[in-house]
Amino acid sequence: MQSVFFISLQVGLKNKSATMTYTEAIDYLYAHAPMFQAHGRQAYKSGLDTTLALDAHFGHPHRSYRTIHIAGTNGKGSTSHLLASVLQCAGYRVGLYTSPHLRDFCERIRVDGATIPYERVAAFVADHRSLIDTLQPSFFEITTALAFLYFAEQQVDVAVIEVGLGGRLDCTNIITPALSIITNISLDHTDILGDTIEKIAAEKAGIIKQRVPVVVGETQAETAPIFVAQAANAHAPIIFADQLPRTTLPPCALHGYYQAKNLKTVLAAIEQLQQCGFDIAPQAITDGLLQVVERTHLQGRWQTLSENPTIICDTGHNAGGIRYVVEQLRQQKYEHLHIVFGMVKDKNIDAVLQMLPREATYYFTQAHIPRALDATLLQQQALSYGLCGSAYSDTRSALDAARNAATPDDLIFVGGSNYVIAEII
Repeated sequence: MQSVFFISLQVGLKNKSATMTYTEAIDYLYAHAPMFQAHGRQAYKSGLDTTLALDAHFGHPHRSYRTIHIAGTNGKGSTSHLLASVLQCAGYRVGLYTSPHLRDFCERIRVDGATIPYERVAAFVADHRSLIDTLQPSFFEITTALAFLYFAEQQVDVAVIEVGLGGRLDCTNIITPALSIITNISLDHTDILGDTIEKIAAEKAGIIKQRVPVVVGETQAETAPIFVAQAANAHAPIIFADQLPRTTLPPCALHGYYQAKNLKTVLAAIEQLQQCGFDIAPQAITDGLLQVVERTHLQGRWQTLSENPTIICDTGHNAGGIRYVVEQLRQQKYEHLHIVFGMVKDKNIDAVLQMLPREATYYFTQAHIPRALDATLLQQQALSYGLCGSAYSDTRSALDAARNAATPDDLIFVGGSNYVIAEII
């Protein structure tokens, strides 16, 4: 998934010089701090001690700009990008920190839509290699420290910060934002966050700060009391976006009917930001929603990759996300449906498989990461739910097989895992 673009950079390392390319820097990070996205729980570090040590070392850079903090099980990526686009159109210099990346590490850290330069990543790793060796931070802890520092260097006005995992103990949770947002809650990462909706909600509610307004995207019977109680304890105004009266929603460049929920969350967030002193005119909202792809380069949200046959991908990767994908598929017109599908091992596979349409031809596959579920095992598990198809050891072969079998009037859907989509894109 990483670029092989090489950039040499001379950097100082305590009385001696070192040369490190971007690829060497990324390889070093992967070797010393494996990504959670690739390895799962074994790459996860609980607690904020290391994050706080890194933050102190770099002089608390996040305190030099305003922030917006976004948690939730699904929709937080789209919500982050939409808000960043609107703020850009309003004339603000905007940092955007999201995860995971699809094709290249630098996608995680953007300023006004432009990714952090390869040179800056290489310099950061080379300059602070001894610190990394000493503290042994996780991949996400290192990445967060780099993002916060880079935003300060770039003198952003505001940074939109997406939570990596959970909320309470996520390393982004050292910020005191102007606004907190929790999109929704469903069962995901249950081995880390808890095995019930209520336990997961309690972790997400950990981003609610003293007297900082919080927008909750969806009112859910199991979670609303948890958010209300946490907000009351923090004297934080709480707004449920789906309870606000809206007769119509403005047009948005992001497709997929589930984006209506994200759009309501974004509009409620904008109203709160305006009350907090942000100057966001109606035209900035209109332009930001329509220009989100051009301004922030968001990919993988009900994205059409090609036509004749139509190929669509979506990053929904858990039961909550796949539910919306399946509903969207029901609304499409096609002669026959082909589904290129792969998942990671630590998801609730059965909950996803039982939702998928049976009247489709499946091409089960796996991304090239250790966390990927073996395509043959996925095929066997899917068969018990009446999902029939073949197994392919790599994503390209699976897509090629679907293309060869499809007619121009068919639909090919690619999904199940961010990493499957990353390799296809």
